[in-house]
Amino acid sequence: MKTILYKGSSRGHANHGWLDTWHTFSFANYYDPSRIHFGALRVLNDDYIEGGEGFGRHPHDNMEITTIVLEGRLEHKDSMGHTQQIRTNEVQVMSAGTGIFHSEYNADSEATVNLFQVWIFPSKKNITPRYDQKEFDPALRLNRWQILVAPDQEGALMLNQDAWFSRIALDKGKAADYELHDPSHGVYIMMINGTADVEGTRLETRDGIGVSDTLRVNVKAETASDILLIEVPMQA
Repeated sequence: MKTILYKGSSRGHANHGWLDTWHTFSFANYYDPSRIHFGALRVLNDDYIEGGEGFGRHPHDNMEITTIVLEGRLEHKDSMGHTQQIRTNEVQVMSAGTGIFHSEYNADSEATVNLFQVWIFPSKKNITPRYDQKEFDPALRLNRWQILVAPDQEGALMLNQDAWFSRIALDKGKAADYELHDPSHGVYIMMINGTADVEGTRLETRDGIGVSDTLRVNVKAETASDILLIEVPMQA
């Protein structure tokens, strides 16, 4: 088993006033040659957007983009004709494919919206762009893995990659194993909140760890913990 620890405090950081953002991997003005990607996982941004502010219309292509709203409401508009709000406990997936334009704004004029935006390298390039979103019941991830995103699985949002996003809310003292779908894959575990042990490494809020060369990963909560796990191919 191989592990690589990414402490929350070691992430790239930029505060633009309207946007307070943390980058696990190199992004925008943050560049670290040792932190370009973890397998097919290219970007994991932790964004706090002030009320009424946001990202203006901008392009994407050939990237699988997943947005997980942790708190607040985010309004999305795109060149495919979608205008939708993404709320707490909702997840959005977008296959940029041959190219799209979109904008993202805080739908609340006062409260801050906090979200994770995750970019995954696609398995196939230049596909027709697509968009989907879904609300996930938080009660269904209590002490068990709730699958949010998968290549092809009932109840999950579809992704153009052999990648799975799972979330779990572990009570203090509870543990859970995660079984990887492929021995060539790895998992990136992000502590949304709480403190937990992952295969002997202690993680606190916003710490992350990449784990590879294994078929199973054990997570045990030291305190009540909210955890995101992303399984990806290690050959990007």
